[in-house]
Amino acid sequence: MSRHTLKDARHRIIGYIDTAADGRQTGRDERLRIVAHYDPRSNITRDDRLRNVGYGNLVAALIAGR
Repeated sequence: MSRHTLKDARHRIIGYIDTAADGRQTGRDERLRIVAHYDPRSNITRDDRLRNVGYGNLVAALIAGR
């Protein structure tokens, strides 16, 4: 698993994206709470309650929108 750190314009950490070996991604906020899940096989992004948010990878947008 790899982790990518997301920062804002002032270089403050706003979240993380964890990517599994199979391509699934989990988005976390700065306190490591889960914000979103993305499954590349279904091409669907889900929120922290596993509700469909949209098609495509929207994990970074959901983290930045918090």
